[in-house]
Amino acid sequence: MFIAIVRHTPIWVWGLLAMLIALGLWQTRDREMSPARVTTLPLVMLALSLSGVLNAFAHSTVAVAGWAVGLAAALALGRKLVAVRGAAWSQQAGRLYVPGSWLPLVLIVGLFSIKYLVGASLALHPALATDTAFTGSVGLAYGAFSGLFLTRGLSLRHLAKHPGRALAA
Repeated sequence: MFIAIVRHTPIWVWGLLAMLIALGLWQTRDREMSPARVTTLPLVMLALSLSGVLNAFAHSTVAVAGWAVGLAAALALGRKLVAVRGAAWSQQAGRLYVPGSWLPLVLIVGLFSIKYLVGASLALHPALATDTAFTGSVGLAYGAFSGLFLTRGLSLRHLAKHPGRALAA
């Protein structure tokens, strides 16, 4: 069955996955970024995760509530988990030095995987769209992954605003 699912996946999905992996691999390199830029990708991922919940479960308040809970939990508890160790603010350049990390790739592929698995699950079993446990769990996963991404970006912005304070160790 898995092979049938993969074979029936539109080709553009694999192109999108390749682009997302390339974006994640780019994040493994050290770079300098503006404070606005460190939050651009997390905000895009946040919007995509919410749209994923709304597109799949448009009439499920449980899915949206799960997304909100996942987001809030990641924001509240994820700071140490996703802290960017070694990041530094350059007052002269007005930019953040961000060391490369594999974490963004993991989060990007995680969000893609959730979206893919949800799409395949709903294609095979449309009744799952009304299953409270399924919709709530999917919403929670979407919110948690995008919340960790956002937490990482916000902690970098915090460093730019408060350069004397170290990020969570």
